[in-house]
Amino acid sequence: MKKITLLLALFTIGFTYAQSPLEKGSLQANAGFGFSGWGIPIYAGLEVGVATNITVGGEISYQKYNHGSGLGSDFNSSIFGIQANGNYHFNEVLEISSQWDVYAGANLNYFSWNTKLDGETFDYGGSDNFGLGLQIGGRYFFDDNFAINLQVGGGNVVSGGRIGITYKL
Repeated sequence: MKKITLLLALFTIGFTYAQSPLEKGSLQANAGFGFSGWGIPIYAGLEVGVATNITVGGEISYQKYNHGSGLGSDFNSSIFGIQANGNYHFNEVLEISSQWDVYAGANLNYFSWNTKLDGETFDYGGSDNFGLGLQIGGRYFFDDNFAINLQVGGGNVVSGGRIGITYKL
């Protein structure tokens, strides 16, 4: 009897650690800042678990970039982005603890780029402002709800990478 109880306890612990950190129907909020060649973006977004190990979400981002004053001109840009993303979470495949969340995925994004040159504003909008990107990242959960997030990727307004916090709602 003791062997069966021990076996069940080990199986339960192993299954618990193999779970995806965001279960189907669960929601989490993400926010932070990024690093890129076009300034320091800030972002905020939501993700929802739609299936075992799969999440979809959306986010918004904003960044300003000062190109410097070349040839006597003041040249500044501001970039606003909207993004939809999908991720696969590898905890079950990698058999890692639910304190960690390792994921990779793709995103579809739109950005609006405004540039001011000597006080005159130029708006760069249109079909060229859509993009596809890829990302890979991870989170470490300090408790059941709070985590720190690090992600790298390309093809969107926060291309390069980002660091932030996650809160499970």
